[in-house]
Formats: sequence, structure tokens, C-alpha cells
Amino acid sequence: MHSMSIQENRTVMGSKINMVKSPLLAFTESPAVEIVNTNGTSSAVLVCDHASNRVPAQLGTLGIDSFQLMGHIGWDPGAANVARSLSVYLDAPLVLSGYSRLVIDCNRPLYSEDSIAEQSASVQVPGNCGLLPIEKELRVDALFQPYHQAISQLLDSRINQSSMLLSIHSFTPVLNGQHRPWHIGVSSGHDRGLADLMIRTLSHNGRFNIGDNEPYQIDDNIDYTIPFHGEGRGLPCVMFEIRQDEISSEASASEWALRLAEAYQLIENEALNSFA
Repeated sequence: MHSMSIQENRTVMGSKINMVKSPLLAFTESPAVEIVNTNGTSSAVLVCDHASNRVPAQLGTLGIDSFQLMGHIGWDPGAANVARSLSVYLDAPLVLSGYSRLVIDCNRPLYSEDSIAEQSASVQVPGNCGLLPIEKELRVDALFQPYHQAISQLLDSRINQSSMLLSIHSFTPVLNGQHRPWHIGVSSGHDRGLADLMIRTLSHNGRFNIGDNEPYQIDDNIDYTIPFHGEGRGLPCVMFEIRQDEISSEASASEWALRLAEAYQLIENEALNSFA
């Protein structure tokens, strides 16, 4: 472990950002957050909370095997591919988390037991058990705070233009033996405006089973990104949950990104006028 933080300038996908390396991350490791297309012209601002299953080297594999890390407990498979393609189709800025949700979940309030889960989907995570407060704090400082600071700074920089926050996730086709029939879920919290418009448009041709707050509804006690950055700023916001077998390849992820882009462009002006 480094005894001090290291200042570093790094260019990530064309965006030069100034980073302070935490003691949790070695100098050679990937940054906690990736920012894509910072100056995108779209009203959409994209975030991907569970984009990666990477674990800091000093934490090993958290005591679980690589197969488990590749599964949903480690990240949202396919979500980052959808988000990257959607960023291109919409010319929208995108912020992606750089490390596994098992190290610290960037979409959980810090007071939540699932912020650093000792167990996930019946899988014990030894590397998360019995942590000292300072060990938890290292993860917060190294991974959680940089990700959310990047989102805050991006939204602050757009103060003179309209913004709507879109969060990209994926979900397992089967949970606890139950098949989940939705191709995509459109999730909202206190304000259903943007979600209702997207559901209406995505449902138009009847081809897909669209979950209305299924399989998940945004909950202030469970979710963090949309309540804090979206509802907290009074921005139109929505979370998309795409079933993982629908986006298991880069090509299929790109197809869903295109569907979302086309739907968003159809309702964009109506949404902006409604929330003006």
C-alpha cells in the first residue's frame, strides 16, 4: 500500500482529467472513473454504475472465484457496451464506474448494508467481511467519491444547457428460479415523467415486453445515483434495466442502444418542454 496519494494527469477517452490516486489503487491501475465524450451535445447525460468487474490488485479477488466475478454479482454484464454505443448514437457524455460493485457499490447509499456487501445472491464475499472502518473509508475515497464527483462536475459544467439523466443497468433473466419476462425495464422514482414517455415509445410496436418499474423500482433507500444526481437536482431522470441475454454480445448491445437512442430522440423535445 502506498503511504501517500499520487497526483496524476491522465487522458481518458479524449477527456483530460486531474486525478488523485488513492492508497487503495496502485499507480499502474485503472482509474476509478471513466469519462467519455465530455462535451457531447445531447441533452442526455449517461451514467453506468456497474460498468466493470475489476478489483483493485491489493484486494485480490475478494475471496471469490473469477467465474463469480464475471457474473451479475460482480457487475452488470453488457451494460457498459450499451452505454458506450448510446453515447455515440446520441452524442451524449457518459460516466462509467471503474471497479466492481462488490468492492463498493456506486449505486447504494453509504449507509446501506449492500454498499460493501458481505454476501450477494447467496454468495459469501470473504474479502468484504469484518472490515475496519478505515478499510471501508479507503474504498469510499478511492472509488465511490471519484465516480460521483465526476457526475457532479459534469452536470455542473452543463448548467447553461438542458440535461436529462439516463442510467444504464442490466438484470439476470432468472432470479431465484423465476423467469423474468421483461426485455427491458424502465424504472422511475418520485417523478415518472421521463419514464412514462420512454415506456410509451418503446412499447409502440408491441414487439418487446417493457417492465414498468420492473424488475426494479428506484428507491431512495436502495439506489443512490438517480435520487442524488437526478431527483436531487430536479432533473428528468430514468433508469434502464436491460435483460442480460438481450445484450450478451457487442452487436446485440449496440442494437438495444440504437433502440433507446431512437426512442429518446422521439420524445426528447416533449420531455424538455414538459420539464421546462
